[in-house]
Amino acid sequence: MKKLLLISLFIVGLAFSLFNFKGLAAQGDFESIVLDFREDIPVAEVQRELNHLAQDLNLSPQLNSEFSSKDNIYIVSGDKNTLRTLKNAGLTEETEYIEPNYLYRAFKAPNDPEYSKQWNLHNINIEAAWEETKGNGITVAVIDTGVTPVPDLKQTKFVKGYDFVSDRIEAYDDNGHGTHVAGTIAQSTDNNYGVAGIAYEAKIMPLKVLSGSGGGTVADIAEAIRYAADNDADVINLSLGGAGESKIMQEAVDYAYEKGVVVIAAAGNENRNSASYPARYPHVISVSALDAANNKAPYSNFGAGVDIAAPGGSEAGKILQNTIDPENGKAVFLGFQGTSMAAPHVAGVAALIKAAGIKEPDEVLSILKESSRKVEQDPLNHYGAGQLDAGTAVKLAMQGQVSFKDFFRWLRENGYLNPRFWIDGGTIALLPKVAMVLGSYILAWFLRAYFPFAWSWSLTSGLVAGSSGLFFLRGLYIFDLPQWPFRVAGSSIPELGNAIQGTSSLNPIFASVAIPALLIVAFLGHKSWKWFAIGTSLGVASCLAVNAVIAPELWGLGDGIWARGFLVMNAILCFALAQLASQGENQTA
Repeated sequence: MKKLLLISLFIVGLAFSLFNFKGLAAQGDFESIVLDFREDIPVAEVQRELNHLAQDLNLSPQLNSEFSSKDNIYIVSGDKNTLRTLKNAGLTEETEYIEPNYLYRAFKAPNDPEYSKQWNLHNINIEAAWEETKGNGITVAVIDTGVTPVPDLKQTKFVKGYDFVSDRIEAYDDNGHGTHVAGTIAQSTDNNYGVAGIAYEAKIMPLKVLSGSGGGTVADIAEAIRYAADNDADVINLSLGGAGESKIMQEAVDYAYEKGVVVIAAAGNENRNSASYPARYPHVISVSALDAANNKAPYSNFGAGVDIAAPGGSEAGKILQNTIDPENGKAVFLGFQGTSMAAPHVAGVAALIKAAGIKEPDEVLSILKESSRKVEQDPLNHYGAGQLDAGTAVKLAMQGQVSFKDFFRWLRENGYLNPRFWIDGGTIALLPKVAMVLGSYILAWFLRAYFPFAWSWSLTSGLVAGSSGLFFLRGLYIFDLPQWPFRVAGSSIPELGNAIQGTSSLNPIFASVAIPALLIVAFLGHKSWKWFAIGTSLGVASCLAVNAVIAPELWGLGDGIWARGFLVMNAILCFALAQLASQGENQTA
């Protein structure tokens, strides 16, 4: 039961400290620290401080480069402990800042051999987005000509779809359009084959509403929208449209919106000064098309109803994905162009935003607009809010949130993934602490043989508080926060006197019978708290006895025979006090 309590407290404490520390997601890796002395300090004074760091702290600051001398920028090798040492070294008045020398890295590109030809993914800054999420856990409904599982969709995850044209479950493609669209959203990526997709860890829901000729009815499309909303789709892509406004279609869109689904549609390819339907409806994100130079594609609709612009391609550079050849049904890599190709770029990024924790459609739209690259001169609304930027969108979506990647990095940087942390409990040896806890229980059992009582939370809490405390908390370190609260929370009663200073020497006042005696006097007449005080006295007895053997260091007494004698004597007094307080008791503790 004690072990369960300790584990529960550890998890609660860890979660509390983690999610209440807002700088967590901003942490990075570093192996050195930047030390920037003020430029107005004389050279002799800078040198004096450098000598102090070298002689007293065994640190060796070096100029960052031959160009750093005029700015007084020095680099010190080290980790978070070195950073803490430097910040406590009294250099506040001499320095402009002391900060981690963070490691930045080139964004990793996928190994798909044709990825270099996908100018469209480079243009939307996709690799920066992939640093945070690939869309895992999100479902995108592709309402189109169907989707055929071509080779470069082999690793892509699918959920059950439907063919509304032929009324059957299998929604295979007989045109090539829908498979191409699905590829832009979630082509299998980093698989040493073909090309890449935007949200390649997302799931595709294939819903066929267009026949092999590319046409379909608004009734089928509306029904597919409702199906997607009812079957847990997070995003709907509609790379289709027409000129006629439809009440059944608008009601379906509103239905999906009310269920939290982001609906995205192509603006249309007529080079007309208004978006087509369903892109024109409220609650639909309307996408115009860009060419490879980030200009409006010649065919793209613009003006009224356009919300954002994304790569759609042109004759000078098309959107390359794996799809089928409608002539023979075989898999091929083809370049298409159109606002039909632009819409799935936004759908893929919407999936990334949702995977980052943003749920409401209006919030997704707001992030897409706010993160887009603005076009200053756009009097005809070619670009809506601007040009799609996946990296900035995901970064904006992640603000104030903690991803698993951040949490894992926090665990690693703070030592929790290092076996030594679990071997020595961070800063306190595990085996002596276990010995203290077990010792307190043995003393309690021995006392129970003469003065019967039953175990209780009050007694157990006292045993832990007196013997070991929540010692694992002493190993916690949260970036840039003071360490002493964790040392205090993780200390047993005998250690409280040295917890704030963080030294190894015990304070004779705390490492004695004094505090257990005060607790017993204070709580002797209380039914439950009396047993906490007795447990504390037994716990302190065990703690002092173990320290007398392994670490008998006391302020003013050193670590020799006098210190050992003091600890042993007070351990005996603590046990005797507990025995005295429990005399005549034969009750539930």
